[in-house]
Amino acid sequence: MTETLKYSASTHQGTVRGENQDAFLCRPDMRVFAVADGAGGHDDGRWAASRVVDCLGALPQGLTPKALMVHARHRLTMAHEQLLLEAGRRGSKKGMASTVVVLILTEEYFVCLWVGDSRIYLLRDGELSQVTKDHSHAQALVDAGLLRAEDMECHPQANVVTRAIGAGGQPIRIDKVTGPLLPFDRFLLCSDGLTKAVNERDILSCLETGSGSAELLVQTALLRHARDNVTAVVVGVEDEETW
Repeated sequence: MTETLKYSASTHQGTVRGENQDAFLCRPDMRVFAVADGAGGHDDGRWAASRVVDCLGALPQGLTPKALMVHARHRLTMAHEQLLLEAGRRGSKKGMASTVVVLILTEEYFVCLWVGDSRIYLLRDGELSQVTKDHSHAQALVDAGLLRAEDMECHPQANVVTRAIGAGGQPIRIDKVTGPLLPFDRFLLCSDGLTKAVNERDILSCLETGSGSAELLVQTALLRHARDNVTAVVVGVEDEETW
């Protein structure tokens, strides 16, 4: 069997929002994928998310895996500084910010970088696990034992993030998780618009469908009247028969 990298992506503004302020990046040539969820008044959130993925999209070719991770962190720091400057230039009262999740795949392992409450999930051997940990007020309550994890999405402050690109001044703190990459691993990168509308059981069912899973996830969220922008990027280490 010859293993190959397969991916699909889909995004939608949702059933309420008049604009899509999510953005995503798929660079299979570099094995780099990302989702960003912008926030801010007028079109500031859209610009913020686009700036983040544009910075990542400008990563140079031919880097070693270690150098790629260093450059990705540098690009996110650069985006953070640019958003702070642009918010000041525009006089934005709400600021300009964006969450981001980044997936980098090598031949032997995966790397996840993130800031905010967008997420990366891993489907492995029929089990779904959340790889990232939200930078949010609700997650902080869970960590403190004041809220059950299953009640996070319905908490009144579920949308309050504690960390974002373009927010909180300098320096930006970027979290990282690494792990071994195994045959048939399948990753989901998504904005919180998806996870607020679709539970993990149904995420698992959608991911198991293969090639159309990103579109299926977004359509499932819309059928459940997703109020926020919804973005899904699915990346799998597959063979032709399983995708």
